[in-house]
Amino acid sequence: MKPKWCFSLALSMILLALSMAPLAAAGPVIPDYATTERKDIPVEYTWSIEDIYASSEAWRKDKAQLLEMMDRIKEAAPGWTTSPQKMLNLMRLRDELYIKLFRIFSYALHQNNTDLGNTEFITMKGEAQALLAGLAAKFAFKASDILKLGEAAVSGYLQSEPGLRPYRFEFDNILRGGKHILPQGQEEIIRSSDLFANNFSTASGILNNLEMPAPEITLADGTKMLLNRANYNKIRESKIRADRELAFKVFWENRNQFLNTFAALLDGEIKRHLFLAQARKFPDCLESTLSDDNIDPSVYHSLIKNGRANLGPLHRYWELKKRLLGVDTLKHSDRFVSAVNRVEKRYSYKEAQNIILEAFRPLGPEYTQAVRKAFRERWIDLYPNKGKQAGGYSAQAFGLHPYIKLNFDGSYASLSDLAHELGHAMHSHFSCKNQPFANAECPTFLAEIASTFNENLLIQYLLKTEKDDLFKLYILDQFLQQIQTYVYLQAQLAEYELAMHREVEAGRTLTANWLGKTHLELSRFYNGHEKGIMEVPDYSRGEWAAIPHLFRNYYLYTYGTGKIASMALSDKVLSGKRQERESYLALLKAGGSDYPLNILKASGIDMSDPETYGRAFAHIGKLVSTMEKLAAALFPEEGKVRKQSR
Repeated sequence: MKPKWCFSLALSMILLALSMAPLAAAGPVIPDYATTERKDIPVEYTWSIEDIYASSEAWRKDKAQLLEMMDRIKEAAPGWTTSPQKMLNLMRLRDELYIKLFRIFSYALHQNNTDLGNTEFITMKGEAQALLAGLAAKFAFKASDILKLGEAAVSGYLQSEPGLRPYRFEFDNILRGGKHILPQGQEEIIRSSDLFANNFSTASGILNNLEMPAPEITLADGTKMLLNRANYNKIRESKIRADRELAFKVFWENRNQFLNTFAALLDGEIKRHLFLAQARKFPDCLESTLSDDNIDPSVYHSLIKNGRANLGPLHRYWELKKRLLGVDTLKHSDRFVSAVNRVEKRYSYKEAQNIILEAFRPLGPEYTQAVRKAFRERWIDLYPNKGKQAGGYSAQAFGLHPYIKLNFDGSYASLSDLAHELGHAMHSHFSCKNQPFANAECPTFLAEIASTFNENLLIQYLLKTEKDDLFKLYILDQFLQQIQTYVYLQAQLAEYELAMHREVEAGRTLTANWLGKTHLELSRFYNGHEKGIMEVPDYSRGEWAAIPHLFRNYYLYTYGTGKIASMALSDKVLSGKRQERESYLALLKAGGSDYPLNILKASGIDMSDPETYGRAFAHIGKLVSTMEKLAAALFPEEGKVRKQSR
């Protein structure tokens, strides 16, 4: 059984964090707690961790109780498939144990991620991970026993015992993948390997977020700055190009000193993927991973194929950005600065809440009331603090409300990140509310649809309500930056991840040299380096080392497919009526009750249809055209926008 754990990692390591200065001299003041100890953060800006456990002592007490409860497996397991009632007893025990375990894991994970240097939380997280691996191993017999029982007997049990019906899809999925399920002893070994499943990614994260020394730079005005991740994110958006270039060059050259270590960690992780694929008799890692959600590998390859074939809108956007910035050559370090540098804006958290509630209004009162609850009941950990993990995520364990980690800085990107993570939170909230535990897990393939759907609603609301054409141009620039990240960059990284796995599958080792060379080649191709569209320097070869999602085994592509699907779904909702809205909400409420492609098809989106991609890239092209027209009208003195075919 996969953990029933609705979880998302935001792309904050690679998203375009386009933060801005105030619109006027007196803009909202955004609290800065980046160097403040976690214990000193005002409670109203932190999530309600006490809703899980009041203290670490309460956590340890529940952990001890769980260990005692696990002994009941020995009593329930023998002969559990000999009758429908015995089968139901074991499945309900399984649910009870995992619900408690996910509460234990949630507390340890969230505490650790907001205070990475706290050794108590590091220890607790490790203990929780050990429990996850241990419990999975104890239930390793389940799948092979269902296979022995056979499809006909399982069907008969489901007919005679209504209590088993919530497990129908789980049983069907086991029977579908029967040839990849191992005998009990081997399954126990595989499940036990989960004990160290996160070690490579954890070590990479500690090096990235905590232990890597930060270099010092001197800005054009003589200011000295320690170039940690937070300061890098700020200075790379500076209007002073020399400061941007310096920060970009020094930051990546510093990180490149550690690429051999990062490469060894990533090589270990990809070889772990290969071990699992081979153990379960899959031909490769891609098919092994996609099989969980019954996704045909052609869907993965379609994202790469269509991304490569539709670079026209992206290159037009880069060309327009070059003209608006007034530079002869667009550099890789120019990606993060606003193309409309005459507009500056920052949002207070209260303003962000009000905008989001208005933007989400088309989804109806059921949805917006849940969002209000998230704001009111402290589901969100808002600002950066010393030792807090970079980026953002939303996570929910069954029986708990979602927990959203942000690093809000008042920028448009932070506003968009809030909308994004609320999409994940609402997906898991409605799923857990409407599905039994067995079907409450949000399928990986659908995870990024709900999040990027909300970003689409946000941009459409801002474009509709904003009267200033210059600000509309600015908003379009930000949104196209997001599309570059979610669609084009994910196609690039999907191709990169596929190449990594194939390298390891061929019996070779991932080295810093190979990883850097391959990343650089792909980055230059997608961004038009050879065509003179964007200059991608050699020292950006190490950018892969800052992408934690590469440890997640073919997860990144779901951002691309999710954005493609969400553009179509949001168009339906915004242009439709109640039926379209209810159809989308049904997707959120479906959880993991069916295969994700079936759930998506029920909402009106077919990912096997080439037209789905065609419509999406045509839509992107229209957005670029709109931006070109606005730019030409606002800045006629800067020359006409260069037109290129899509």
